[in-house]
Amino acid sequence: MLEHTKKRPIEPSCEARFIGPRASILKLREMAKGLGLREASESVTVEEAFPEYVANPLGAALRGARYREGVTQRGLAELTGIPQRHISEMENGKRQIGRERARKLAEALHVGDYRVFL
Repeated sequence: MLEHTKKRPIEPSCEARFIGPRASILKLREMAKGLGLREASESVTVEEAFPEYVANPLGAALRGARYREGVTQRGLAELTGIPQRHISEMENGKRQIGRERARKLAEALHVGDYRVFL
């Protein structure tokens, strides 16, 4: 089975705010657009940011919690007693999680409310 690979560094975004004549601000906005920057008021939807969440929100929640804790599917299987292939199927939306398994997963992944996985 594949193990976690080294995560790529993500550069945090930042905002810039300018005070000055309107004409200069408009000129700065055009220059920023040319550099590929966007207005801070512009936003993206959850669907645009995380397309896998729309198709399989429960699997995405399980996968996200597992990655947050730094646990592989095999490691989670050992912690919960759920077979690794079942965890894979749950993450891919091919298997229902169920209440009892959700409780085991929430406890192992330090998630406060097991209903996140239901």
